[in-house]
Amino acid sequence: MNALVPLPVLLPLSATGLSLAFGTRLARFQRVISVVVLAAVLGLSVTLMIAADRQGPLSVHLGDYAPPLGITLVADRLSGLMLTVSSAVTLSVLVYSLGQGMTERDKETPVAVFHPAYLILVAGVSLTFLAGDLVNLYVGFEMMLVSSFVLLTLGGTGPRIRAGSTYVIISLFSSMVFLTAIAMTYAANGTVNLAQLAVRLPELPLGVQTLIQAMLLTVFAVKAAVFPLAAWLPDSYPTAPAPVTAVFAGLLTKVGIYCMLRTETLLFPGNRLGDLLMAVALASMLVGILGAVAQTDLKRLFSFTLISHIGYMVFGIGLATRAGYGGAVFYVAHHITVQTSLFLVAGLIERRGGTNELTRIGGLARSAPLLAVLFFVPAMNFAGIPPLSGFIGKLGLMRAGVADGSLWAWILVAGATVTSLLTLYVMAKVWNLAFWRAEPPGQAAYGTVLESPDDSDDDDDSGPDRVPGTGDEGIAPPREPAGATAVATLHGRVVTTTTRPPTAMTAATAGAVLLGLAFTVLAGPLTAFTDRSAAELIARRPYVEEVLGR
Repeated sequence: MNALVPLPVLLPLSATGLSLAFGTRLARFQRVISVVVLAAVLGLSVTLMIAADRQGPLSVHLGDYAPPLGITLVADRLSGLMLTVSSAVTLSVLVYSLGQGMTERDKETPVAVFHPAYLILVAGVSLTFLAGDLVNLYVGFEMMLVSSFVLLTLGGTGPRIRAGSTYVIISLFSSMVFLTAIAMTYAANGTVNLAQLAVRLPELPLGVQTLIQAMLLTVFAVKAAVFPLAAWLPDSYPTAPAPVTAVFAGLLTKVGIYCMLRTETLLFPGNRLGDLLMAVALASMLVGILGAVAQTDLKRLFSFTLISHIGYMVFGIGLATRAGYGGAVFYVAHHITVQTSLFLVAGLIERRGGTNELTRIGGLARSAPLLAVLFFVPAMNFAGIPPLSGFIGKLGLMRAGVADGSLWAWILVAGATVTSLLTLYVMAKVWNLAFWRAEPPGQAAYGTVLESPDDSDDDDDSGPDRVPGTGDEGIAPPREPAGATAVATLHGRVVTTTTRPPTAMTAATAGAVLLGLAFTVLAGPLTAFTDRSAAELIARRPYVEEVLGR
C-alpha cells in the first residue's frame, strides 16, 4: 500500500509529458488523458484515505534514502482527506472547462497550454499534501505558482496579465520568506524532514522556535489569503476564466490552511501564537464579509466571502484543541467543495446573462430554473442553513470555542455568528438581484455569451451593445427559439449567443453541488473521521514513528 503514495504526484506529471507530446493536432487525446488521469488520481486518493484510516500513516522514501536524505512522502488521515476532496474538485472543474472550450485557443498556439498547466497544478497540489519535508513542500508551492500563472493569464488580455503579475509578485515574496525560513530551520536543526523536526525543534531556544514559526505562518497565511495578507486575492481571481477561478478559490487557498494545520500540530505544539491566530481569524471573518456586502460584481463578491470563511478555519487552528482541529478539518473539506460550486455557478450566470454585474442581470429563476437550483443549494450550504454541512461545520467550531471558554474564544464565537448572518444576507442579495427580480432593461434577451476566436476577455461586464447592421446602441437582440444561435456584439467584438450552456458545464456544476450535499448526508461518518484526524494530529507519534521507523 505504501507504494501507492507517490502516484497522485507521478501520474499527473507523466500525463503532462504525454499531453505535450500529442500537441494541438490530437486535442481529443489530450482531453481523454487528462480525464482518465484525474479519475485515477481520485481513485488512488480514496484508497489512500481508507488505508490511512485503517492502518495509520503511510510513508515512502523515494530512492530508499532514509531521512534526512532523499524525498519522503507521507499519507495520513488529513492528507488522505485533502487529496480525495481536491481530486474530486479538480476532476469536476476539468469537465466544466472542457464544456466551456478552455482549450480552443490551443489550436492557435504552437504548444498546447491548458492541459499541461492544469496537470502540473494537480501534481503540485498533491505533492503539497504528501510532502514529508519543507523542501518538497516548497517545490509543491512553486509547481502551483508556475502553472497558476499560465492558467490565470490564458487569453493574454490586459486585465489577466495584470492580475497574473500581481499574483506572481506576491507569491515570489512569500517564496523568498519560505526559503529563508527553510535555511534557518536547517541551520538550527540539521534537517528539514518534518518528522525529525518534530523531535529536534523542542530542543531549540524558545526565541528561535518562535521566529521560525512566525515566518512559516506568514508564508502559509499569504497562500491561504488570511487578512491582512489577502489584498491580492479579490483583484487576481475575478479576471480569470470561471473554471480557473473555481479551482483556485476552492482549492489553492486551502493548501495554505493545510500547511498551517500540519506545522502547528507537528512542529509547534503548545499554541504559543494562538492569540495571534485568533485575532487574524476574527479580522478575516469581518473584513472579508463586509467587503462582500459592498460588492455587486459576482466574482469579486465570492472572492471576499472566500477571505471571510478562511477565518473559520484559522479559528479552529487557533483553538489548538481536538475539537477545534476537527472542526477546522471538516470545514476545509466542506468549503473546498461549496466554494468551487459557487464559482462554477458564477460562470454559468455569466454565460447566461452576459455579465457578472448583479445590477445588470435578473429574472434567472424564471428563465433558467435549473441554474437557480444550482445556485440556491450551495448558497444555503455556504451560509450555514441547517441541516446542511455548512451549519454542521460552523456549529462544530463554535462548540469548540465555547468548550475552550477563553475570552478570545468567546469573541470568535460572536464574530463567527455575525459573519454567518452576513453571509446569509450576501447570498440573499445575489438571489434577489440575479434570480428573483424581473429582468432589468438592456439584459440580453437570449442566454449564453461565447467567446469568438479573437476575443478572450470573457470577463467583460457588458452585455450585447448593438445588433449588427442596425447601428442601435444599447438595444438587446430579439429572443431566439430554444437552441438557436444568433450573432451579436460585445463592445464591438463579434460573439455568438445561444440559449443553452454546454451540457458538460451544467453536469460538472451539478456534480460539485451533489458532492457538497454528500457531506451533509455523510456528516456522521465524516465528523468521526475528522475527529480521528484531529486526534492523530495532536498525538504526533504515529506520524513520527511511521517516517523514522521508531
